[in-house]
Formats: sequence, structure tokens, C-alpha cells
Amino acid sequence: MLIPTKDNAAILFLDLQEEIIKSSHTRTVPKLELAASGLAKLAALHKIPAFLSAVPPGGAFSPAVTSVLPGNAPRMRTQTSAFADAGLVEALKASGRKALILSGVASEIVVQRTALDALAAGYTAFVAVDACGGVDPRTEDAAFRRIVAAGGATTSAITFAAETAGDFTTEIGGATFGIMYSLLGA
Repeated sequence: MLIPTKDNAAILFLDLQEEIIKSSHTRTVPKLELAASGLAKLAALHKIPAFLSAVPPGGAFSPAVTSVLPGNAPRMRTQTSAFADAGLVEALKASGRKALILSGVASEIVVQRTALDALAAGYTAFVAVDACGGVDPRTEDAAFRRIVAAGGATTSAITFAAETAGDFTTEIGGATFGIMYSLLGA
């Protein structure tokens, strides 16, 4: 299986919006936002393509992500999968990245549908479980199992930080290590 790196990955932030994020019952909102913010910091530090996907009735996107990625406006969609947004699919294709790290709420809806559609389109989908929230532990577990059965994988923001760190003695490696350690305290 493909291992996500700073050179082959893109990060998708899905429905991390004020009215939707509070639906997370499997991960507290502060912990979910900390992990999503960690992914956003990794994207900014390593210049990893990041995309924000949202639905109109969900409210403002989480400042935990937008404050770190100020140039990334949420892309609005009207279906349960971010892959229903042709512009997003085209931007992903243009990025040349094949490993997609997913963060979002709800795991059973947008995360699952996007992961399955990404896999069908030839991407490798990695669900960052610490940066996702589900409505129920049983249904979230079922969604993660379905994604894995389809060829995707579960991971975490902490693991992705470790995979992008490289040499800890360099400035970027040290900064990445710092992000990783901030996530370990969650």
C-alpha cells in the first residue's frame, strides 16, 4: 500500500463547519479541531495541497483550519461526497497527488462517501481517525470497516506528522516534530 508523504499526499477537510462539527459524538470537538489544525499546519509547513469542502447549511468552516490555511476558501457542494464537486476532482488531478488524507464530520456520511469515491477514482484514501468525528461509535466503526474493505486505510494526524517529519535536526523536521508532539498531548 502507498504510504502517504509530503510529496504524494493531499489533505481534504470535509464539513468541519460550526453546525456540523458539534454532531461529533465519537471525538470531542476540541480534540477533533486540534487534530484537524495539526493537519492544516502540516499542509502549510510542507506545502501539501489542502482542500476544504462544505455544504451550504453547515455554517462557517472551523477557524482551527481556516486560520492556518487562510487562502483556502471552502468549496461548496450539494451532495454527500466531495467527489461530486467536479472542480475539486479536477484540482486534485492537477495536483498529481494520489494519497488523500481525510478529516471531517460525519465519518458515516461525507468521510465515507468521499473515501469510497476517491478509491473508485484511483486514489488511496487514508482516514485520519483523530481528525474525524462520527455520530455513533458503532456506525463510525462500520464506516471505517467499509472504507478499509474497499482498499482504503485508517491513520491519524499524528502518524501523518511522523511520516512527513524527515530529519528532526532540520528546521522543517523540527517544526514537524513540534506539531507531532502537540498532537500527542491531545
